[in-house]
Amino acid sequence: MTDTTGAPSPAPRLRVLAAMSGGVDSAVAAARAVEAGHDVTGVHLALSANPQSFRTGARGCCTVEDSRDARRAADVIGIPFYVWDLAERFRQDVVEDFVAEYEAGRTPNPCLRCNEKIKFAALLDKALALGFDAVCTGHYATVVVREDGTRELHRATDTAKDQSYVLGVLDERQLAHAMFPLGDTATTKEEIRAEAERRGLAVAKKPDSHDICFIADGDTQGFLARHLGTAEGDILDEDGNKLGTHSGAYGFTVGQRKGLRIGHPAPDGKPRYVLDISPVDNTVTVGPASALDVVALRAIRPRWCGTPPTGPGTYTAQLRAHGGETPVTAELVGDELKVAFTEPVRGVAPGQAIVLYDGTRVVGSATIAATERRPAAAVR
Repeated sequence: MTDTTGAPSPAPRLRVLAAMSGGVDSAVAAARAVEAGHDVTGVHLALSANPQSFRTGARGCCTVEDSRDARRAADVIGIPFYVWDLAERFRQDVVEDFVAEYEAGRTPNPCLRCNEKIKFAALLDKALALGFDAVCTGHYATVVVREDGTRELHRATDTAKDQSYVLGVLDERQLAHAMFPLGDTATTKEEIRAEAERRGLAVAKKPDSHDICFIADGDTQGFLARHLGTAEGDILDEDGNKLGTHSGAYGFTVGQRKGLRIGHPAPDGKPRYVLDISPVDNTVTVGPASALDVVALRAIRPRWCGTPPTGPGTYTAQLRAHGGETPVTAELVGDELKVAFTEPVRGVAPGQAIVLYDGTRVVGSATIAATERRPAAAVR
């Protein structure tokens, strides 16, 4: 942590629970917490009642292999280690939510949901009940402590690795008990791996996880089909003309170009993209890229990383985990966030999170409920 001047804050010795996924980042984060003088205990979260069904080959974050890797890392670091079973909570709050969102025609981000409901809710609540002061993870983000003792969430020093987007769901209470030892050091991933190797951690060369951890084979559409079944529906153009069929509207996302299987080109010869998904009549509407231009949106369930803003404000917004920033004006109206973009953006889907920034500071996040597209007459 740093104070508002950027100087290191004198850190009291804390009882820290280090969430160890079995990967290199969380292992180095735990080691750094120990090196900082904290009393650290490692914990691996068992998130499946049948972990053998989860991905093998180090592609996920909750396999049997990951649990063993986390235990070995804890042994090398020299800290106590436990495995906590949060499988039922994970199933309800992350997996079932993921399926329900797709069934409703929305595009969820399960990593945000996991951070909100599992790592910084279920895990944090249990840690506090057991007398721990903070939960430590390997996320790349920075918690800044202000002079009045309040905390702010900021982007990582190395913006190329920044993960503040998936932490934008954390509120002030959760930030007060969050520790991200990797976020305030401008080290490359190669340097993190080199540090792990120097520390004798076997996970130094372990591949990063990229896919959804609870989808063992990486086939999201197949996973959804097993949970929701198949239901043939129509693929339509903007005028309602039938272009083809599909086996389930849930298998599409707004902005998708590949896998439409329409069979014949558009009249102008240009690619077509998914514009809308209607679970009510099980239809998917496609059209040109220009029809994806979004000029405003409405978002629900706002969560603020500190005091909620009052009145309209100017911010930058991030719309996906690995996306860039775009200038916006935003205002909280009742329980909804109204956002207008300075320039149109594309590929914005209901269910996604929008995270607002003031410079490097995370202001808060909300779930996109509806978008407003640029009128057709304005499209050139």
